[in-house]
Amino acid sequence: MPTRAKLVVAVTLLLLLPLGGCSVLNKLKARDELNKGVRAYKAGAFDAAVTHFRQAIEYDPELLNARLYLATAFANQCTPGAPSEENKQKCAAAIDGFKDVLSREDTNVIALSYLASIHFTTGGAASSDEAEMLKQFEESKQYRRRLIEVDTKNPEHYYSIGVINWSVAYRHNQELRKRLNLPADRPFPDRERRQFAEQNGALINEGLEMLLKALELNPKYLNAIAYVNLMYRQKADIAETEAEREQYLDLADQYFQRHQKLREEQMQAPATPTGP
Repeated sequence: MPTRAKLVVAVTLLLLLPLGGCSVLNKLKARDELNKGVRAYKAGAFDAAVTHFRQAIEYDPELLNARLYLATAFANQCTPGAPSEENKQKCAAAIDGFKDVLSREDTNVIALSYLASIHFTTGGAASSDEAEMLKQFEESKQYRRRLIEVDTKNPEHYYSIGVINWSVAYRHNQELRKRLNLPADRPFPDRERRQFAEQNGALINEGLEMLLKALELNPKYLNAIAYVNLMYRQKADIAETEAEREQYLDLADQYFQRHQKLREEQMQAPATPTGP
């Protein structure tokens, strides 16, 4: 290679080195800020953690863990449904942060789980505003459905959808009984039963299916057993015949007894040793 050509190559390499070195240096700085943020996060110093995580992202925008920790730090300062403006801002920042993570990795289980949980708790806190409650519950269910696609063997995702569906159906059931002045152990008159079934039948059926799937994955899932019992009682209230209603009530009783028996077994079981 001619001397002039060698000189051009050498100069070009020298020009490139600062760029590469800067990139590597920024990545190292980002890791350092991430580690400082994690230490602050574990110490409960969330504001300091947020500052470090944001600095880490500034140094290295591709550092996904910094974005995930940033959203989690906001989530730990968020009380879903609490009315203060500061709390609403923290919750919004958490939601936006987790959505940002999903825009870069749409199967991130941590981000999906946090979003499902935040929307679920917000929906529960909005019980006085049914439209908002239903909106938040539906958001939560959408994230649970995405979780089922990527975390198929986790019974919690199925259970959560079942609980949401039961909560909505039970609310409507109680409202109707109050309007009719009808005790909990009495069937609805036929016209009201049909209306209740039209409004809630799909929710009840889906919820029962999800709860039974949770039990298929974990037969000793106590909470799921309890909600299957409760859901069969909702199922009984949409039954078309008295015989069908009694069948569902009998199944509900069976799951109630199963819950009681398993709970007693677990309480009597010796504690698992945790070490010396």
